[in-house]
Amino acid sequence: MEWRDEGALLSMRRHGESSAIIEVFTAAHGRHAGVVRGGASRRSAPILQPGAQLAVNWRARLDDHIGAYTVEPLRSRAGLMADRLALAGLNAICAMIRVALPEREPHLHLWHMTMALLDALEAPGWPPHYLRWEMLLLDEIGFGLDLSTCAVTGSREDLAYVSPKTGRAISAEAAGDWAPRLFPLPPVLLGQGPATQTELAQGLAITGHFLTRELAHARNDRGLPEARARLLDLLSRP
Repeated sequence: MEWRDEGALLSMRRHGESSAIIEVFTAAHGRHAGVVRGGASRRSAPILQPGAQLAVNWRARLDDHIGAYTVEPLRSRAGLMADRLALAGLNAICAMIRVALPEREPHLHLWHMTMALLDALEAPGWPPHYLRWEMLLLDEIGFGLDLSTCAVTGSREDLAYVSPKTGRAISAEAAGDWAPRLFPLPPVLLGQGPATQTELAQGLAITGHFLTRELAHARNDRGLPEARARLLDLLSRP
């Protein structure tokens, strides 16, 4: 069994004296692990960094074996290490992919958006892109938010809340006395204008609520990765 693909490195851990097991989020093969001979060496260390974009060749005797990778660097993202917020974003992206996506299941649309988001981390203004990425991640695991119309009236006007049960939008008028039990719907989730810090926090509270719920069984109710919590903490600071 053999294939060639492109992807971003999600994680690396030592395997034996000099090898490493890496996980790569690939375009055609999804989240896929493999052994890199000599991957724990000093020579490989600059290449096998989280977020690094790699061309990978995977080989195994049988398809269900872990197999072995040979890797070629395409793009280093080592520059993010000097930016605390960008590094937190990178770590959150890698951690969320690892917990949300089954192994060896392709998610091409998410892969393209992930590569674009990793590129965006190198410049200011990327946090709203991360929020939209989490919305797409929800879609990919089978629970997309429906913010197109009010779940009660069907209207597209005055959408102000999101139901914590259904993920559907609710208008201000339809919410009535139930408003305190609903999530405020920030305009950024509707694609309206730049996000303020408050709106970004509101949006991430919504995606975090549904990601936690949808991944609860797979995560044994352990909640979302700590890397995401660290990112939210940095984003909340003045």
